[in-house]
Amino acid sequence: MAANLDTDLLRAFVAVADARSFTRAADALFRTQAAVSQQVKRLEEVVGKRVFERDTKGVRLTGDGEVLLAYARRMLTLNDEAVATLRHGAAPASVRIGTPDDYATMLLPDVLARFAAAHPGITVEVVCDNSPDLVAEIEKGRYDLALVTRRADDPAGERVRAEPVLWVAPPASGPNGGPNGGIEALDPLPLALFPKGCVVRDLAVAALEGMGRAWRVAFTSKSVVAVHGAVLGGLGLTAMEACTVPPSLRVLTLADGFPELPLVDIALHRAPGATSAPVRTLADAIHDLLRAG
Repeated sequence: MAANLDTDLLRAFVAVADARSFTRAADALFRTQAAVSQQVKRLEEVVGKRVFERDTKGVRLTGDGEVLLAYARRMLTLNDEAVATLRHGAAPASVRIGTPDDYATMLLPDVLARFAAAHPGITVEVVCDNSPDLVAEIEKGRYDLALVTRRADDPAGERVRAEPVLWVAPPASGPNGGPNGGIEALDPLPLALFPKGCVVRDLAVAALEGMGRAWRVAFTSKSVVAVHGAVLGGLGLTAMEACTVPPSLRVLTLADGFPELPLVDIALHRAPGATSAPVRTLADAIHDLLRAG
């Protein structure tokens, strides 16, 4: 007889995978840590595989756990869609997601294409803002989802993936073939930055101050296209997530005198009560398509 996967067990499994912690998952599910651990153990018994590895660094998925996670998200989405349709009728006409401009430009197009194929009648509204402002607003229900940057030690939200942060400078040669590099040697160092509150901006400034390097803000904008243009035009250099660096710009390394920056997390936040099928489908697409980078 085929084994059946209990959605309660799957929900506990997904919560632990997203939180990377049994304790935080238990808090999110309003259960005890022992209860969540028992649910995961029962799930492992049903599938006959270990889904988590536990060590001094915390909790991480096994290879089998990674495979199961993709299925679990789809099964929970289908379950919740069926329940919502029978209880409440038609799904809402729109989904609102907040995200910084760089993610909207560089990460979301493929995600939104998958969502549109699954829900062609649902309107998606994307609002761009700084990560801290988005996190504050989603708790008020302004957005259904928020895809943001957080520090690697920040437990808030669901971790989608870890992302390197790179120093980025103008190309070595200008548009006419002439020299265009060397901006990294200026003192004080000119920077093209996102506004105050940006996690990556704070990491870059802290790194420069830690090495005693003088710097100044030469350009600031919420627009990733504008920051790219400012760097390309030689107004300043910047730091940004690896996934948002265009090939036209030059990455600086330790050999150029710039310290390695900490990894950041790309994290997903959900509004309280935002459990409709379209919202879950969009959240699942974000996890599935962005997890591997």
